[in-house]
Amino acid sequence: MSLLGPKILAARAVGELARITGRGGGTSLPGKVLIRLEPRAISELAARMSEGCAVISATNGKTTTSAMTASVLRHAGLGLVHNRAGANMAGGVASSLLEAARAGGGIDGQFGLFELDEFWLDRVTPELRPRAVLLGNLFRDQLDRYGELEAIADRWAAVAVTLPADAALVLNADDPLVADLGRQREERANVTYFGVEDPAMAMPEMQHAADSKHCRRCGAAYAYDAIYLGHLGRYRCPSCGQQRPRPSVAAEEVELQGTRSASFRLRTPSGSASIVLPLPGLYNVYNALGAASLCLALGVGLESVVAGLEDVRAAFGRAEIVKIGDRELAILLIKNPAGANEILRTLVLESGQLDVLGVLNDRVADGRDVSWIWDADFEVVASRVRRVTCAGTRAAELAVRLKYAGVPGDRLHVAPRLADAIDEALQTAAGGRVYALPTYTALLELREQLAARGHVGSFWAVGAEARRAS
Repeated sequence: MSLLGPKILAARAVGELARITGRGGGTSLPGKVLIRLEPRAISELAARMSEGCAVISATNGKTTTSAMTASVLRHAGLGLVHNRAGANMAGGVASSLLEAARAGGGIDGQFGLFELDEFWLDRVTPELRPRAVLLGNLFRDQLDRYGELEAIADRWAAVAVTLPADAALVLNADDPLVADLGRQREERANVTYFGVEDPAMAMPEMQHAADSKHCRRCGAAYAYDAIYLGHLGRYRCPSCGQQRPRPSVAAEEVELQGTRSASFRLRTPSGSASIVLPLPGLYNVYNALGAASLCLALGVGLESVVAGLEDVRAAFGRAEIVKIGDRELAILLIKNPAGANEILRTLVLESGQLDVLGVLNDRVADGRDVSWIWDADFEVVASRVRRVTCAGTRAAELAVRLKYAGVPGDRLHVAPRLADAIDEALQTAAGGRVYALPTYTALLELREQLAARGHVGSFWAVGAEARRAS
């Protein structure tokens, strides 16, 4: 047994006790215990993976991008160690490594794939020593916890600069803050940029919720030739000449099919291929581009990339559809203005009137400040709403926002308790589908409710299924 072995056994015992007693914390608690017992546990366990690891971070879409990447890597034949449950701080990463570790040495998995919270990227990445880092986007999110975007960008810049020379850096060319992080590494020829190259996807004007509108180098306002999503697009600085780098991996000929799917032509240095993505929206096209770019940077072939992307399954709450009797509950996480606007943009593509379950919480993991809902463009779906059931700790405020957006008062119903709101939304729906729009902690509560009713598996059952699949 290795010197770390007894500490692994102790941390696992704590996690098992948490599961049995139902005290919670099962996804990250064992890892937190292990780090307390051995501060270098992440470094020691990460070093056991024979093919190394990769890191993914973004404000929006990192869990889905990780799921897409995992699907591709499995098609390429790699056994994974992956924090697929979304526990993306140090404790969650340590728990994933702990679960795969052998007490006597070694690890069950060749390659590590770790989603990291944007504020933890600079703390955990040096311990993992990844072969590649994917940075997807930076949007305004939980300002009461994380502060302004530039503060996070500075932390990310430190990570980009200190990565080993042979580590790949994969960046979203369409996000000015993210793309700028590659400028100090470009001479090493190991920076990959991805982006959308389809003028038909451009919006007529920038959304008022857009964030990074000024050049990080000189402070002047960007001029945009095309705006795709929030502040993502084709941009240039008229003052200093900074401009969007041309992506080597791009999405062309994009077609969006409501909340069900999207398709596009994937252009890469290895060739082009048509992708039918079983997930909706332009935001998932961006996620797929990030996953494809990361996998190509790791040496995965284009054939495996296509197969993995087309075979991906929705992560819970990220455009997942749950069958409940003769109804369907389509679950679409919303947690900040940019993400909410893309969900709303996708809902507009649906036919007929919409039955909606909106769940707004203001717990710590959501951000106590929920004023962001006033920057989300609910107006675009207001005329299409047949009925909205508002739930959560800030249910009444959500109802007020929707009323100001133009949803008639007689179509708004407040049921703060989630269990009651689920029943009400499903029972009163006119069609076969209800669209659930929960914030982060509301999403977790929704899963608990659906699991208790037998509509979805528990977290532990899902985790066991994933381990068998890998």
